Amino acid sequence: MPVSADALVPITNDQSPTAPWADARRILCMRLDSMGDLLMTTPALRAVRGGTGGDATRHVTLLTSPSGAVTARYLPEVDAIITYDAPWTKATTRRENSGPEFAIIERLRASAFNAAIIFTVFSQNPLPAAMLAMLADIPLRLAYCHENPYQLLSDWAPDPDPAEGIRHEVRRQLDLVARVGYTVADARLSFAVPEAARAKAGALLDAHGIDRARPWLVLHPGATAPARRYPAEGFVTAANTLFHEDGWQIVLTGDASERDLVTQVQAGLDVPSSVAFVDTLDLGELGALIALAPLVLTNNTGPAHLAAAVGTPVVDLYALTNPQHTPWAVPNRVLSHDVPCRNCFRSVCPLVHHHCLTLIPPEAVVAAVRDLARETGISTAAPVVAPVMEVAW
Repeated sequence: MPVSADALVPITNDQSPTAPWADARRILCMRLDSMGDLLMTTPALRAVRGGTGGDATRHVTLLTSPSGAVTARYLPEVDAIITYDAPWTKATTRRENSGPEFAIIERLRASAFNAAIIFTVFSQNPLPAAMLAMLADIPLRLAYCHENPYQLLSDWAPDPDPAEGIRHEVRRQLDLVARVGYTVADARLSFAVPEAARAKAGALLDAHGIDRARPWLVLHPGATAPARRYPAEGFVTAANTLFHEDGWQIVLTGDASERDLVTQVQAGLDVPSSVAFVDTLDLGELGALIALAPLVLTNNTGPAHLAAAVGTPVVDLYALTNPQHTPWAVPNRVLSHDVPCRNCFRSVCPLVHHHCLTLIPPEAVVAAVRDLARETGISTAAPVVAPVMEVAW
């Protein structure tokens, strides 16, 4: 199903929070995913907290995964963080006993929360989290659920996704909290870049010879899911063209698991003014680097949402595994090749060919960068004009 990547501000309403949610002051928000999903939840978290600036009487605690906790430190909507490795998520190490579950229940009970909101993608079951909240004696419990949860949820939002279409992830979570009267006018993503991180990122660029008066971009070639990675050779061909014809300088980024990939891309670049930062930046510094960049070129992965959160234009090589995670509220170009197997919701291509990405020609990537640069006023050398590839859903 198509999803608009250009929906800047969702519709809100003027209703006040519904009783008894209006009286909830200590609210537990549960989002057990990683960076991208958490960033796409920030507008809903802002609505829960009481809008931009927040309600001084409403305190938001985030229960999240270890990787989510790293991101949460940079979210102004979050007052406190509790880290929990839930056994119903795929990244969690196999449990030998149920000790962590009893411990988290006791910790939540001791915190005396008035309400819990469980944020999930439509393919996740909210009921294990709802059970935790109920056992912790949290009286108000809100979540989407496909089946009737009976007493596990005090406020059940029947889940229309995917049967009635697939909303953008940001819209999905805003719609959830709006059911109890929590709305917000500012629906942009959040990420607070520390000033020290911004200074360090600028100093690193200067030290590595990146001339910020000339065009430069961040190229992040990795992605956690293999099905969402554009071929390294495609990135190489596009980056070399952008340098030789338009003068773009290339700054590569990646984490420790992406070192070989980044090395492969950098080795293929015929770009003297290129630099690679692999496992050398913490998340705040990566956010600062992306905030300083005129443009980001990446796959559908965390840095694409980080770019949206800090307002940096992004060209997103978007695998058609699922449609609801396109860049939100930021100038962007989304490139895909239409395939009959779109919306497979798989992390590994079941047909092996990865055609939704591999059939995007590097020329289309170059054209998308040029088109977005013109739209956002980035000055480059006169390019050889090529047609922009349209997204086909």
